[in-house]
Amino acid sequence: RVRLVESGGGSVQLGGSLRLSCTTEEYQFDRRCVTWFRQVPGKEREGVAGLGIGGTGIYGDAVKGRFTISRDNGKNIHYLQMNNLKPEDSGVYYCAAEAVYGGPCVLARARYGYWGKGTQVNVSS
Repeated sequence: RVRLVESGGGSVQLGGSLRLSCTTEEYQFDRRCVTWFRQVPGKEREGVAGLGIGGTGIYGDAVKGRFTISRDNGKNIHYLQMNNLKPEDSGVYYCAAEAVYGGPCVLARARYGYWGKGTQVNVSS
């Protein structure tokens, strides 16, 4: 069983920054697509960013130009750097990874079989 653990969430003001991390001991991040999703109560879980084998990130329209996804292959850690945060970025952020390699990353929830428990991000205006 693959266990993903997110960290780095917290409370910031409008325009602030946070860096989220996703770690695991059972999974090699550079061999699969790993993504970040977020969810607020009453809404569908939304794809935020993904990073595949080739190292090129994909982003949801709402975060393009503000968020950057990356990984440290040596430490096997995935990062989501979030800059210029807005109140609408608030929510629970989840790290998700695919069980088997399925080609280029897409921000589709059904693609990912492994999920962390999430980390809360709150942005105040």
